[in-house]
Amino acid sequence: MHKDRMIEFAGKEIFKGTNVTINLELPKLYHSPMDLPIRVIRGKKDGPTIFISAAIHGDELNGIEIIRRFRKLNILKRLKGTIVLIPIVNIYGVMTLSRYMPDRRDLNRSFPGTKKGSLASRVAKVFFDEIVSKCDFGIDLHTAAIHKSNLPQIRTNLDNEFTYNLAKIFEAPIVLHSELRDGSLRAEAQEKEIPVLLYEAGEALRFDETSIRIGVKGIVNVLRELDMLPVVNRQKKYRNPIIARSSQWIRSTESGVIRTIKALGDTVKEEEIIAYVDEPLGDDSFEIRATFDGVIIGKSEIPLIQEGDAVFHIAKLKNLGIADDKIEYFNENAIEVSEFIELKEEESIE
Repeated sequence: MHKDRMIEFAGKEIFKGTNVTINLELPKLYHSPMDLPIRVIRGKKDGPTIFISAAIHGDELNGIEIIRRFRKLNILKRLKGTIVLIPIVNIYGVMTLSRYMPDRRDLNRSFPGTKKGSLASRVAKVFFDEIVSKCDFGIDLHTAAIHKSNLPQIRTNLDNEFTYNLAKIFEAPIVLHSELRDGSLRAEAQEKEIPVLLYEAGEALRFDETSIRIGVKGIVNVLRELDMLPVVNRQKKYRNPIIARSSQWIRSTESGVIRTIKALGDTVKEEEIIAYVDEPLGDDSFEIRATFDGVIIGKSEIPLIQEGDAVFHIAKLKNLGIADDKIEYFNENAIEVSEFIELKEEESIE
């Protein structure tokens, strides 16, 4: 990773020991000027430069709160290196609570972007050139799409030793192998040799407290591993996540009212009933069964279902006993408030 360099964003030099907000100019929306607010925190000592981004899809809000809570931690006073916080990448979509840009394009399928392309392409170009390209590493925060929810999970390339190690250290319940998608931020960053972890947790247009706490603590864990934040308790062991190489959505074969009998984090066996689809006026009830062993990492939140709709996202696993043991810590008290008090007080510990 690059060290001992001049750090500059949007034409503004960032000096050691400073915490500044910068407004990065974006294409106008009709006649209204648009800016992308970013917070840059540079420690007094040299170290890597990383970005933490959220709301690249405008309806994915958990990451906004994760970044807000993270930047208020006092432990950041002992930071080595530089953190660039972008809580709302798709400022246009957040204004209308929409996943997409005003041109109906997906910003996370518009990289690397071009100055002469669509609005999404132009915003992608500005974001990547002015922020991402100047960093050594990144964490991109997401939720499930609208009307779906995700178990907190890290998606990365399991064959990349560096990101795989950080993915485990994040301490989300699941680490899922994820191939690169054309036009995504992660794919373009990887092309430029900038590793990115993808954190998926919760539901669109909602705050989920457990997902937020895991996200904040996960970021701290990663920064500690990168030697950007101090490690106080060196005896503490990280929780081991479930590692999954592949996953698949289970779809309904009927239309009607759905009764799910499994929840996020539940393990399921092949041929086990996971939901029923009932006719609204009839007496017929249809079963939805798991097609393989695994753990539920995503689910639909709509009580009405159409034939072919995705119901459960299941990560494929071989040893369900181990999965049950590892998933136990995933509950409302998975990360205690005391852990955050520790982070707020750590700057006084030498």
